[in-house]
Amino acid sequence: MRSVLNTTFRSLQVRNYRLFSTGQLVKLVGVWMMFTAQDWLVLDLSGNSPSALGLVTSLQFLPVLLLTLYAGKLADRFDKRRLLVIANAAFAATAIVFAILVASGHVQLWHVFLFAGLLGIANAVETPVRQAFVSELVELPLLPNALALSAATFNTARIGGPALAGVALALFDTGPVFLMATVLAVAPIVSYSRMRTADLRPAERQAKKDARIMDGLRYVGRRPDLLLPIGLMFVVGMIGFNFPVTLAALAKIDFNAGPSTFGLLTTSLAVGALGGALAGSGRRARPGAYLVIGAAAAFGLLEFAVGFAPSFVVAMLVLIPTGFFSIYLAQAANHRVQMGVAPEYRGRVMALYVLVFLGTTPIGASLAGWWGERFGVASSISGAGVVCFVAALGALVWQLRSSGERIEMTIRPRPRLTLVPPVEVPTTAVKTPERAAA
Repeated sequence: MRSVLNTTFRSLQVRNYRLFSTGQLVKLVGVWMMFTAQDWLVLDLSGNSPSALGLVTSLQFLPVLLLTLYAGKLADRFDKRRLLVIANAAFAATAIVFAILVASGHVQLWHVFLFAGLLGIANAVETPVRQAFVSELVELPLLPNALALSAATFNTARIGGPALAGVALALFDTGPVFLMATVLAVAPIVSYSRMRTADLRPAERQAKKDARIMDGLRYVGRRPDLLLPIGLMFVVGMIGFNFPVTLAALAKIDFNAGPSTFGLLTTSLAVGALGGALAGSGRRARPGAYLVIGAAAAFGLLEFAVGFAPSFVVAMLVLIPTGFFSIYLAQAANHRVQMGVAPEYRGRVMALYVLVFLGTTPIGASLAGWWGERFGVASSISGAGVVCFVAALGALVWQLRSSGERIEMTIRPRPRLTLVPPVEVPTTAVKTPERAAA
């Protein structure tokens, strides 16, 4: 057990990373409390409208679509730690104003839309910079473990935050929940300020003329090994990862859940996601393309099953493996990109990854809300699962064609699939004009 723990949590032995993880955990618990209370507030103010829920989610992520690539450029040019302090301070200040408005009882639906957009601006800058900053906290051999623990931190908060919010909503009202959440939002500012800058491993900063966004896009365009995970996460992030919209509506509209049980679906998803994050914590090498594709296919099938859940309890149970493969997929894709990119391009490439993963949420959330409004929330979830599974099949075909590999199936002595590498023609067997003349 000691050996397993030392392997799973070895990045926490690094002081700066330990501060980073602690600050993120405290903040994210508050963020998930806020988002859970916000979803409940939107449903109350809009008369249980999935479209309104989709719109507020879209506004949260619209700034990611507009600003993320520029934030990646900033990450490659400036001190990432200082950028993170500024972005987190802006988020905390905005959240405090929003909480005061909600607690005063004067909040209206358009206020929620406005502050969702403002909080999204702070997140649009913070997320790609934070993704790139992890590589400065630990050495390269520890990077997969550090990224896995960051995902585990996120999902630990996603378990605790909605659960705490559900209890708080049942005992109090949305105002006190927002106030409690904002107190936790200042934690990263303290953590970043206490780091030892001498222990950081900053990449060489790029001059203004050398840190162009188009250069980063061209770099990815020349790398098929980066294009596949980024392209696959474009589809899955836009269509499949709309649980903030679909689960809230599914709980309240389809299953008639009250505030005390409202966060349990999200918590079930997060329990599985935490397992998926820890499952990848022992990874030391760059994951292969087929691991990413297989995880995407499994996630699509499980999300399809969630839409057909006949009861609240069954939905909770199916969401656990769905959450496992959701984060296992996202983490494997992240590792494949992070561990394959040159350090001088990391900020811009990770910004592109965040853009396709999170920045497409406004499109997907609006579509999920529109579809759920007209055809039912359950069909919106199942349809998203079908799209993700088809995208995984498309990625498999693209990978096989680009690599020249093929898949063979054998029935005896037992059914199995085998990946066959491309056949290389020996150079001695090629008849050149000189040999023909001889």
